[in-house]
Amino acid sequence: MVKNEKDQSAEERILMAAKKVFVTRGLSGARMQDIADEAGINKALLHYYFRNKEKLFETIFAELFTGLFPRLRNIFESDLPLFDKIERFCSEYIDYMLQNPHAPIFVLNEIHQRPEWFVKKALRGGIVNLDKLIQQITSEIKAGRIISINPIQLIMHMLSLCIFPFIGKPMLASVMEIGEETFLALMEARKKEVPKFIIGSIKK
Repeated sequence: MVKNEKDQSAEERILMAAKKVFVTRGLSGARMQDIADEAGINKALLHYYFRNKEKLFETIFAELFTGLFPRLRNIFESDLPLFDKIERFCSEYIDYMLQNPHAPIFVLNEIHQRPEWFVKKALRGGIVNLDKLIQQITSEIKAGRIISINPIQLIMHMLSLCIFPFIGKPMLASVMEIGEETFLALMEARKKEVPKFIIGSIKK
């Protein structure tokens, strides 16, 4: 059955509301009434679209990883030169976080609260194989094109430099008085600044 525009609009509102509630309260602390209130609908309508909060949570979780994992796989498993991969990863990852600003906190909450469940669900989206990237970093070190560095450390540098502003956004907004418009401009610039910084730190 094809959904009409009204159905799609209601479902989109529910998903957006659920993301906000799950980010602040996690799965265990969220209630269907909270989600209904946030979406501006009654609880009966919410249950019409999603039987329970677990189904709603899994829909959001699947959406996050379905969107992100293929992008990362395409980069890490490609034949691009290492520096191009670093640039592509930073740009794609930050772009995805800008489109899904709730994702980092949402994921971190579940990693801490239910690590085994998280891994099981995340793997359904298809694991991102890092073997080729690790081998490529090792080859670049042996060829003398980059400094000696543990490949895992380099990958963690890439991840942490891209994700921190989104996790620390409330602190940045408060301490540095960074508004939404400024934050977005900084993130756009960061798509180039982060790879430039990383490549500059490892290039011989």
